[in-house]
Amino acid sequence: MKRNYQTDASYSITDQDLIKQIAFHEAGHAAAIYLYNKQKQLPPVYFQITIKALDRQINSPLNTCSLAHDHYAAVVEGGRLIHSLPVALIESAHYFSSTEQDAYQTAFEADMINLLVGPLAEAKHVALRDDEQFNAKLVNINALHNYGGTSDLNKVYEYLNIFIADRSRHKGKVAELFDKAFQFISSPTHWKAIERLSDYILKNKENIISCEEAIAVLDESKTP
Repeated sequence: MKRNYQTDASYSITDQDLIKQIAFHEAGHAAAIYLYNKQKQLPPVYFQITIKALDRQINSPLNTCSLAHDHYAAVVEGGRLIHSLPVALIESAHYFSSTEQDAYQTAFEADMINLLVGPLAEAKHVALRDDEQFNAKLVNINALHNYGGTSDLNKVYEYLNIFIADRSRHKGKVAELFDKAFQFISSPTHWKAIERLSDYILKNKENIISCEEAIAVLDESKTP
């Protein structure tokens, strides 16, 4: 997943800051894939977190390496409920019963929300790190480009082109999905889970964090 970090000349970002931001970004994706889907009673879906860093030594944690800004250190692979369907299939009663349409709509929306949670988690981490306010007025959908969200947003719009044939409805649907993603990371329980998984990603010495490992971290006791 290629990321785009748009920063102005007055803002300096270190390698370690960027690595930690990416860990939160991917932890957000993974947490949403598992916890949001579970909350919506959707079927479990396989994913894994692959850790890639150019100068990472074997058996060294991610948080000890340096990283060029145009490369990622970790990425969630898999995790989608829907991969591809014909345009407007969800809206067509010719193909599905109303119950089936509802199930596919929930799955489509979950995939899009899970994509949005990644850059939102990164944005929240940066705001907390810099002691800044974090709310939906300050961080809107377009601001996600500043938090590695360009690829995620492109995928969301690809989904929308399949999910809703009428493009005039896309803006309203994106706003609705963004609000749901914001609610997800605003939950103290979900945010603690994202923090735990981010820390696990940073300290991990292997190249792959399996789905089972990530779920175990996300399911850890909420007590200190």
